[in-house]
Amino acid sequence: MAKEKTIKGEEILKSKDQFYRGVNLNDLKNLDVRESAKYLPSRSRRTVLRNFDKVEKFVKRCEALISQKKKVKTHLRDMVVVPKMVGMTIGIHNGKQFNETPITVEMIGHRLGEFSLSRGRVNHGEAGIGATKSSKALKK
Repeated sequence: MAKEKTIKGEEILKSKDQFYRGVNLNDLKNLDVRESAKYLPSRSRRTVLRNFDKVEKFVKRCEALISQKKKVKTHLRDMVVVPKMVGMTIGIHNGKQFNETPITVEMIGHRLGEFSLSRGRVNHGEAGIGATKSSKALKK
């Protein structure tokens, strides 16, 4: 790690490496999906270990599509984000469209569906004529 001086002369450590639970991200990316599952939270770890073939197949498919310079699109909202996915941009289906989502270190252990909201925000407009008791008198 390189040291950087601030304006006041204090030295801080400047880190270009990314870490997840104390392990360098590059080291995690080199591990097998089952080996990297040891660093996930318990619920995500169980899911990955029970369905590791599904997760490995998805990661290989993503890597193949990215190498062909194609967009990755998926309906698998329940897929757990593993370290090998970090840096990819995945189109996650929300029921209507695919939301392009770049995968970052903070997303490891979460589900893809958490980052593509399926319910839109409700913007309530004004009440129309006749919608309230006081506006019924205006309706003539």
